[in-house]
Amino acid sequence: MPNERQDIPLPPMLRTSTGEARRIGVEIELGGLELEAVVAIVVDFLGGTVEERGRYEQAVLGDSAGPWQVEIDFALLKELGRRERDPDNALAGFEEAGEDLVRAASSWLVPIEIVSPPLPFARLAEVDALIERLRRAGAQGTAGSLVNAFGLQINPEVPATDADTLRHYLQAFLCLFDWLQHRAQIDLARRLTSFVAPFPKPYVQRVLQPDYRPDLAGLIDDYLADNPTRNRALDLLPLFLHLDPERVRRVVDDTRVKARPTLHYRLPNSEVDRPGWGVRPVWEDWLQVEHLVADPARLAEVCRAYADFLDRPLGGLIDDWASEVRTWLKAPDDL
Repeated sequence: MPNERQDIPLPPMLRTSTGEARRIGVEIELGGLELEAVVAIVVDFLGGTVEERGRYEQAVLGDSAGPWQVEIDFALLKELGRRERDPDNALAGFEEAGEDLVRAASSWLVPIEIVSPPLPFARLAEVDALIERLRRAGAQGTAGSLVNAFGLQINPEVPATDADTLRHYLQAFLCLFDWLQHRAQIDLARRLTSFVAPFPKPYVQRVLQPDYRPDLAGLIDDYLADNPTRNRALDLLPLFLHLDPERVRRVVDDTRVKARPTLHYRLPNSEVDRPGWGVRPVWEDWLQVEHLVADPARLAEVCRAYADFLDRPLGGLIDDWASEVRTWLKAPDDL
């Protein structure tokens, strides 16, 4: 296991309501390398052994935090790759050729994805070191092609799962979305594919109101009514599925949604090919959300200001909320 410098800034809320240390998962999408090459880099970096879970899915075992998944991020191809090939089947050659055709066709659009286990926050420095290894080996991010829509996703565990805490996270994110989007400089391919579509304005306006204080069931129902999709910059479906699976599955049957006690922040590009890029700047931007949640008075103030901004007749056309909201941000040295 590499020994990276532990200088990652930490959020103000370090533990869950049960007293456990909060953790974070990371998902890195990339191109430019074959699956086997990416697996070899991860094994060389982390140590451990490889478990093949299909022709297009492998797990690197041996990390005390859990397995690292490396896969081609295409559900159909993964399903095909889990099927055993029967050499005695007269149609086996046709099936293999069809599978190879699907893989070749998808290679232009579909990334390889590295999915970490839940990690202590300090281990984000190791993720950055792994990204540097991938870059030196020739990995490409979303800028590598006009059709690449690759992202970096982080999954911070929530400190508590009560309605008020989750509402505060949602409100803080909505208030900072324009600023986060400006910071992320989302690639055109990702914007055109609506992978990280903004929340509907009427929903945002409702959530920002001072009297918006639903219980957990109401919070989930309101979210599902306007956002029954993974394609939000902050995807709460995995968290809500973890908390109330029956309620969520009545509305969302997408099997790609997996239950977990985390937020799913999907906005940033994958820029794995850019020297010096990594998860740290993404995490430092996200920390502004964490600090806003931890300061209810400041959060209430920025919610009022943003609600007023959205009510302006020409709000967003002649005004710039991404600039205005900086008034409520923490100084970088205070993170």
